[in-house]
Amino acid sequence: MELTILMPCLNEEETIKACVLKAQHALKANKIDGEILIADNGSIDCSPTIAKSLGARVIHVVEKGYGKALRAGIEQAKGKYVIMGDSDDSYDFTDILPFVNRLRDGYDLVMGNRFKGGIEKNAMPFLHKYLGNPVLSFIGRLFFKTSIGDFHCGLRGFNRSSILDIGLCSSGMEFASEMIVKSSLNNLKISEVPIKLYPDGRSKRSHLRTWRDGWRHLRFLLLFSPKWLFLYPGLVFMMIGMLTTAVLFQGPVKIGAVQFDIHTMLYSAITIVIGFQLVTLYFLARIFAIKSGLDNNNEWLKKFNRYFSLEKGLGTGVFVLLSGVILSVYSFSIWNRHLFGNLNPLHVLRFVIPAVACLLLGIQIIFNSFFTSILHLKVKQ
Repeated sequence: MELTILMPCLNEEETIKACVLKAQHALKANKIDGEILIADNGSIDCSPTIAKSLGARVIHVVEKGYGKALRAGIEQAKGKYVIMGDSDDSYDFTDILPFVNRLRDGYDLVMGNRFKGGIEKNAMPFLHKYLGNPVLSFIGRLFFKTSIGDFHCGLRGFNRSSILDIGLCSSGMEFASEMIVKSSLNNLKISEVPIKLYPDGRSKRSHLRTWRDGWRHLRFLLLFSPKWLFLYPGLVFMMIGMLTTAVLFQGPVKIGAVQFDIHTMLYSAITIVIGFQLVTLYFLARIFAIKSGLDNNNEWLKKFNRYFSLEKGLGTGVFVLLSGVILSVYSFSIWNRHLFGNLNPLHVLRFVIPAVACLLLGIQIIFNSFFTSILHLKVKQ
């Protein structure tokens, strides 16, 4: 069998008939050997019965969630290719031939793009059309270097075996983003075709929850992009912190009527420590992802191992730690010269603050080096 048209379903008795009939027409008109598969996710109305009466195959997915319903459907699909689309009649299943042709040309994932094909009046909420979808799609393109313009389009086609191989695991609406992200990370061939979005044919409220599902999509994009979650913010924090600390180490700086001194220096030193920890988390996250199979970029790991070793990490950590000790000893000597009495904090803290920062950084480097080496250990299965 060449094609499975897969529809997730949850109480769609108002629209399921129209969707199934359109899908059947598409298969017949284009002479495609295919099936229509309904992944029912706990409907309490007549939608499964209606779908069965029209000749569609219905599977019942007990575990709740858009992603879980689709994953179960993909696993049980009989077709070489799968075209999935919502069963709310917002997509026209008679217009699936462009997807099939791209899949036949060898593409692993073919996305629909509603912004190129057209969005009819009242088909998409204002916030989704002008904020949610454009912003999240932009973030997805930026983070994962893909050209997909509509990350959340519900109508898409894919090679079933290719998608099964990338290990999709999301249970909710973020499944839509996960498919694109993991396809991109695994270097699958991705294409895009324009499609039209029609108003939802149901009289009830959509299953989509704007802020909750939007956050779930954003969270997923961040968790799968440690560069943007950890590395880039960490580097910015470190550069700002080091520059500010270096300038204030020479003495107070006055800009207009505002004077920056040791209090600002304390915050800048903390910023360095926070930034370093974020950068460290980036490397730990990348190593963990590669070791656990979430990321297949073994070349990155080889490059990292050329520069890192436990011994180099320990040596660097000890050097930074000793720098903190030396600054601490110098600060103590100043106190000693004043017979351990009251000191001028504007002078002494200029050495104490960098000393404490170096002590913290040195300890972090030493123990993070040990933890990095633990991640490299091979465990017998």
